[in-house]
Amino acid sequence: MNTFMAYLFVIALLALITLPSLVGYARERSIDRQLREAAARGAVRAGQRARQPIPSRREYERSA
Repeated sequence: MNTFMAYLFVIALLALITLPSLVGYARERSIDRQLREAAARGAVRAGQRARQPIPSRREYERSA
C-alpha cells in the first residue's frame, strides 16, 4: 500500500508541476492559430478599401 501511495503522490506532483505549462502551451497555440487566421483574412482584404479608424472615447461621447 505504501508503494501505491508513493506512486500516486509522484504522479500527482508531476501533474501539478506540468499542468500550468501545458495550459500555457495550449493557449499559445490558440493565439498562434488566431493570428494566422487574421493574417490570412488580412491578405484577402488587402485589395479592399482601408478600414476606418476606431473613434476615440471622446469622439464617441460627443456623438452620444
